Amino acid sequence: MKKIKHIIPAILVLLTFNSCSVYNFTGTGKLDAKTFQVNYFQNNAELIEPGIERTFTLALQDLIQNQTNLSLTNSDGDLVYEGEITDYRISPMTATADQRAAQNRLTISVMLRYRNTNKEEDDLEKRYSFFYDYSGDAQPVGSVLATALDVIFLRITQDIFNDTLAKW
Repeated sequence: MKKIKHIIPAILVLLTFNSCSVYNFTGTGKLDAKTFQVNYFQNNAELIEPGIERTFTLALQDLIQNQTNLSLTNSDGDLVYEGEITDYRISPMTATADQRAAQNRLTISVMLRYRNTNKEEDDLEKRYSFFYDYSGDAQPVGSVLATALDVIFLRITQDIFNDTLAKW
């Protein structure tokens, strides 16, 4: 009887630690890939803001590197992310009494094509979009633009991560 009292807790501890290896805090679970590749996202929007395509590509690479143990590669990746920026739009959101914009909205849309070379049923083609509201007195340059891009790209890259790796 004394042996059973010691064996049962030992078994429970082993099962607990064994089950933790399948899940991690990013929600990616066990991946069937070792490498990922993020191809350069071209800017095909009608209104062009120079440099945002590079900023977005690097933001997506950084997020995946920081939240997984996958290795970044330039070619032949197990997971391939590619696409383009399809929309960059500034729209007035609210007006003042003298018919001027009190608030503007910057909206950016990205078309993603994701390919998992090890598991083709995970392949995905989807459009992602998010926005940032700023004062009508401000212009989308300098710190306003930097903040807007940080907010928008953080949301879009996190949505891409969730759809392709976390499966949330």
